[in-house]
Amino acid sequence: MATFESKININSSLTDVYQFLADFNNHQQLMPDSVLDWTSTADEASFNIQNMTYLSLKIAERVENSSINIIATGKPPFAVQLKWNLTANGDTTAVTFTIHAELNMMMKMMASGPLQKLAEHEVNTLKKVLV
Repeated sequence: MATFESKININSSLTDVYQFLADFNNHQQLMPDSVLDWTSTADEASFNIQNMTYLSLKIAERVENSSINIIATGKPPFAVQLKWNLTANGDTTAVTFTIHAELNMMMKMMASGPLQKLAEHEVNTLKKVLV
């Protein structure tokens, strides 16, 4: 299992960050330009990754003001789990976004860079959106 992680402190309350991330409709704002045809509800999202694959995700677990666990549904190209962990840090919120992916050696060579960039892009965009 390969793990890709990005951490950031956001100048927003823990509750505000959690409420934003707990609704999948908000996640489209965090996606890079290569994500197309986004459709979502509060609990599920599906989209195309340009020139790569179609992906469906659902929020499997919400722990209020603490974490959001997201899993792939349907037939993803590889098993993937996304997790947002939140911790109050004074007036800010410490955010950790982790992607766990089951990648064979070939997929790991091809996907590691893009998955790490995705983790970094999402937390950095979250910080911009919540300012």
